[in-house]
Amino acid sequence: MTMTPERALRRAHIAAATFFFVNGAVFSSLVPRYPELKAELGMSATLYGVVLAMNPVGAMVAGVAAATLIRRFGSARVAAVTSVGLAAGILAAASSPTVLLLAISFLVAGAMDAIADVAQNANALRVQERRGRSIINSMHAIWSAGAVVGGALAAGAIALGVPLTTHILATSGCLAVGSILALRWALPGPDSEVGRTEQIRVAKAAGGVTPKVVLLLIALLLIAIGGGLVEEVGFSWVSLYLRDEIGAPAQIAAAGFVGLVSAQFLGRMVSDRLVDRFGARAVVTVAGILVAVGIGLAISATSVWVACVGFALAGFGCAPTIPLAMQEADRIPGLRPGVGLTIVTWLMRLAFLVAPPLVGAIADASSLRAGLTVSLAGGVVVVLLAFVMSSRSTQKQT
Repeated sequence: MTMTPERALRRAHIAAATFFFVNGAVFSSLVPRYPELKAELGMSATLYGVVLAMNPVGAMVAGVAAATLIRRFGSARVAAVTSVGLAAGILAAASSPTVLLLAISFLVAGAMDAIADVAQNANALRVQERRGRSIINSMHAIWSAGAVVGGALAAGAIALGVPLTTHILATSGCLAVGSILALRWALPGPDSEVGRTEQIRVAKAAGGVTPKVVLLLIALLLIAIGGGLVEEVGFSWVSLYLRDEIGAPAQIAAAGFVGLVSAQFLGRMVSDRLVDRFGARAVVTVAGILVAVGIGLAISATSVWVACVGFALAGFGCAPTIPLAMQEADRIPGLRPGVGLTIVTWLMRLAFLVAPPLVGAIADASSLRAGLTVSLAGGVVVVLLAFVMSSRSTQKQT
């Protein structure tokens, strides 16, 4: 029996969501156990930050190839294969007996994650175009849901005393299989030039890359970085902050990370409707304010639960910043389809490259509270640059 176009599109939507879920869950399954790796390998805060920075180093080395791979093999296939590679890298990190092998594992995982990130976003934007309404924030919400599930499983494994390698082997294996199965339902056809006739016409009329295009790309990049710094805090430092600065036990310290990504999930679930109603500019402006206020509350808190509320507020605020910056970059006149998205996705990894060692160095010199002000500054940057975002609805015009 022939499948109807609408049913095929629904399946493609589910496949795109699966790629995002797997990407979020694979990494976050290890995050709450970072303190164990740090303690077992005897790393200082600075060395710990440098090792974590290998993730964005790998991302920047490999991420530039994403657009070429997507045009050649298709976004869905690239997303599925690199998701499996990411799962393998995380398993290697969990099993690393030395700091050097841990750093190499993060390097490989970062390379796979960067390509998967661009591919899954390109795939979701194709589905969004066919749908005729904004879905990109909900896709990132599914990523956050994956992060919540991965973090919760890790917290449970810690509470039950499950060995780190056993826990990661089980989660990474299941998630890798899920990504491959999703490929069967993914949107078929090539990614380049499909459904982009009007965009290409406008791009030709714009006369290629201009200084205005470059400045817009830089602004969108900084918005993505400003929101991404909150994710960096969540993945790298929240558990350590709650444990070392406030004195929370390991299980409660993991709750800080889970709370942040849970709030981010909720923020992304409502962001598409807010964008459709108020426009990306208003949504991003409020997002930056929430990030700055939330991080400010977290780093001034003396109570575990007050700090968790602050991190959750920042997670809710950062929710739309990266997906909307990617969406705007993918629509810039004068750039070929996928180029703006790849540039912003690739270069925002600079934040994840610089932030871990910077926060670690500040923590060693002063305190982790002081180091986390880096994320607060990111929220301020988002507010200041939100004016470059579109104020129009993302719904398809008829």
